[in-house]
Amino acid sequence: MATEVDTWSPAPQKDGANQHFSGEEDALNDGEINGNWTPQEKALHEARLKAKAKRRQRKSSRNSTSESLSETGELAGGDPHSPKGKVGANDRKSRTGKGRGLPKKGGAGGKGVWGAAGMVYEDEEPDARDPNYDEAAQGDTVYATVMPEVDEKELEKTVNPIVREYFEHGDTKEVQMLLKELNLGSHKYEFSSLAVSLALEGKASHRELTSRLLSDLSGKLLSQSDLARAFDKMLKELPDLILDTPEAPQMLGQFIARAIADHILPMSFLDCYKGKVDCDHARVALDRAAVLLRMKREILRLDNVWGVGGGQRPVKHLIKEMNLLLKEYLTSGDVLEAEHCLRDLEVPHFHHELVYEAVVMVLESKGDAASHAIIKLLQTFWKIGLITVDQMNRGFQRVYDELPEISLDVPHAHSMIENFVDLCHQESVITKQLRDACPSRGRKRFVSEGDGGLIKD
Repeated sequence: MATEVDTWSPAPQKDGANQHFSGEEDALNDGEINGNWTPQEKALHEARLKAKAKRRQRKSSRNSTSESLSETGELAGGDPHSPKGKVGANDRKSRTGKGRGLPKKGGAGGKGVWGAAGMVYEDEEPDARDPNYDEAAQGDTVYATVMPEVDEKELEKTVNPIVREYFEHGDTKEVQMLLKELNLGSHKYEFSSLAVSLALEGKASHRELTSRLLSDLSGKLLSQSDLARAFDKMLKELPDLILDTPEAPQMLGQFIARAIADHILPMSFLDCYKGKVDCDHARVALDRAAVLLRMKREILRLDNVWGVGGGQRPVKHLIKEMNLLLKEYLTSGDVLEAEHCLRDLEVPHFHHELVYEAVVMVLESKGDAASHAIIKLLQTFWKIGLITVDQMNRGFQRVYDELPEISLDVPHAHSMIENFVDLCHQESVITKQLRDACPSRGRKRFVSEGDGGLIKD
């Protein structure tokens, strides 16, 4: 028993946990030699042996780790509690201390390095989306206006005012400038068809202006294919155009003939439709164009296909037309026909010539029939506003100014003009001021010889 007491008595402890465990292990070995263990002691001994084996295994792993750290240049005896002495579980470095031996980024990385050796950089265009992009450092900036293409629905609203204004001023250059500001795109040919459609509803002068406009725009904004496409579209739309303009087929044929004569349509345009036209109206238009071209085959241009309208006519021609108008009126007495003829001349600024010629015709006529007919005509034109007060006054004033010359051919011109002016004032054709402006000559004459040669007033 004394032996067992000595065996299980605690041995004197030394500094360190390893010395304490070694003393216990020696005592256990002595007890195992004696062979006097109980089953409980034997189980406890086996558990201690297993713990000892685990401690040895952990100790060996720590020794191997310290050796690997010493190979990479770090101190093996560093403080295990220091952050530098710990080996991170997520460390990406090789645990064996051996890398691939390649430079970082192929030698193109690192501080102060601008790429790998031998690399040549090319100039790159600046990117406007770059946060460091400096607009002022890129030189002069050019701004361009981008016009969206005109929609088919908006095309008519945009083109119609331009064409109608052109009918007033007749300046093709202004139309060309306005069209350049528009992006017609694929609808360019529709400008020609819209202009011709408006001209069909207008006057002869409008159709003449439209033909000139198409001729001036050809080769600049419109090509022969654009014009051919426009006329082809109008030939197909003739059944609808006739509803507003019954003479549309004949007029369209004249447009086609004028375009071919102006060399803005190819000569083969009519040949493309031979035997291929089913619409009667289109056939009439093409036949009209063919007839005009055969009649004018020796003339390079069909300049008079629309006549000469408005102020483009010579003054002598206008005077002749107005004289013919008045003579026909005095013969027929048809005021409506005279009105129609005067409107067709399209010279409202020259209506004073009609007033002048009418008054002179009254002075040169015999009897009162011409006087009453002319008063009726002037009164009608005055009431409907065809002749303005300015044109009326100007016409009478011209007669007043030329009365001395008229008196050479018509001796009684002064008395006749006074009577005519009074009648016109009574019928409200002229104003009181214009009547009072009529010149008068004193009636000084010699009486019979029995008066002694005295002049009586």
